[in-house]
Amino acid sequence: MPVPLYQAKAEFFRTLGHPVRIQVLELLQAGPRPVRDLLAEIEVEPSNLSQQLAVLRRAGIVTSTRDGSTVVYALSSPDVAELMRAARRILTDMIVGQGELLAELRDSEQPRPG
Repeated sequence: MPVPLYQAKAEFFRTLGHPVRIQVLELLQAGPRPVRDLLAEIEVEPSNLSQQLAVLRRAGIVTSTRDGSTVVYALSSPDVAELMRAARRILTDMIVGQGELLAELRDSEQPRPG
């Protein structure tokens, strides 16, 4: 029996649910990067980065190629970069909305009688 679409989507988003994985995807938006470059940008132990890259690779979100002793990672699809940009836009809109709500709350505060 095939997995329902909503369940597949939930699993996909769970795969993205780790800060190191998101950092990797953000960095790979600029193009393929060797592991050493990712390590220089992301402050984690090499074993942790390797584990997170393996999760992304198994899920088909990134691809890897070997050039001699260098392993280079890339996004599997331009859609992954678009998803990262969409997430940024959504978060920006949410923060703006929260700021507007906060301003309304502050404006509606009445001074207490003393």
